[in-house]
Amino acid sequence: MKLLQTLIAAAGIAMFMNSGVLAQSKVVAKVNGQEITEQDIEFARREIGEQIASVPEAQRNSSLLMYIIENQLLADASAAEKLNEGPDVEKLLKYYRRRALHDLYYQRRIRDAIDDSAAKKLYDKEVAKLKPQTEVKARHILVKTEADARDIIERLGRGADFGKLAQEKSTGPSGSQGGDLGYFSKGQMVPKFDEAVFKLKKGETSEPVQTRFGWHVIKVEDRRQSKAPDFAEVKDNLRTGLVRQKAVEVIDALRKSAKIDILDADMKKAIEAASRRGSAFQ
Repeated sequence: MKLLQTLIAAAGIAMFMNSGVLAQSKVVAKVNGQEITEQDIEFARREIGEQIASVPEAQRNSSLLMYIIENQLLADASAAEKLNEGPDVEKLLKYYRRRALHDLYYQRRIRDAIDDSAAKKLYDKEVAKLKPQTEVKARHILVKTEADARDIIERLGRGADFGKLAQEKSTGPSGSQGGDLGYFSKGQMVPKFDEAVFKLKKGETSEPVQTRFGWHVIKVEDRRQSKAPDFAEVKDNLRTGLVRQKAVEVIDALRKSAKIDILDADMKKAIEAASRRGSAFQ
């Protein structure tokens, strides 16, 4: 099957090149006389880019080239053994041609239709809805008993370092980070902890606070008003959401204008049920 997929991918690329959709690109290698171009590397990047994300960036193009070379070698071997002949191959070619055209339309008419300006427009709209909230940056030390908590407070009073004491004594998962909880707003912690921490001023340490996890000693290191993340931090996520939304809209419109006959009774029943749940073809 993998051999056939190689042939099919090559056939799909050739189809687009012959139709004039893709511009000519530099030839970077030849395998048994077959040219491999920069455009082929871009196709491979779309196919397996996520799988080689851990490869250093400087080595990714060479890794993609080796992947294509291996594909071509197997494709040649498949053709030599005439594995590329017969009705099953034709059906497979038809399937991958459909998939290639799907990918081309998705890229040109859906993904590329959502640019940074669309993401920025959504960002501005959502930011306008945000209301600043008080956030605190806190550390805590979690122990089993109130007596243990009061012992911690006594040590702090004698000048012990909160972070080092947390590493030594805290039973909570943040202990190894010196009890650091980072910044958080109201409602993110369990109620008793939440109530106690937001009563503290910057630099203050709490009396023992009991929750279902045990006894806490809390220190507030900073207080601030929350602000929206920078556009650059969320741009990619916003674009992904907009692309997904546009894809749903486009597919819904195409489905409504098409004649779709599901001939298998069981599949038809399952698709109709999924459609009622709002999940068909999503």
